[in-house]
Amino acid sequence: MRWFKPNLRNSLHAIFSAGPPAPQDDPDTVVTIEDIRHRMLDLLSAEAESERLATVRRRIRYAVSVEALWFLRGEMMAVLSRSRGEALALEQISEISEMFDDLLPEGLRSRPSPLGRG
Repeated sequence: MRWFKPNLRNSLHAIFSAGPPAPQDDPDTVVTIEDIRHRMLDLLSAEAESERLATVRRRIRYAVSVEALWFLRGEMMAVLSRSRGEALALEQISEISEMFDDLLPEGLRSRPSPLGRG
């Protein structure tokens, strides 16, 4: 008795049963790692030079993955909040965080904080 019975009907069904193609995103609206990197560096460009700022810029410039940039948001927050205040820095970091939508694994996405409710 054969367990697997390949035949033409099963093969054709497998080829054509993939369903409709996934919708293509508009190339102008797709955010890339370079877009995020440039936005992060732009936010840091107005800061006064310091050793900490140079370190954060270098880490952003040489980050090899979206995940690495995601984790650098905390360091950016520290640098920005020192000169701009925590509220403005948080607002700017949240704008960057939105750029990461659909680029990160589910476990790395921001979750709503109960502290933000009021």
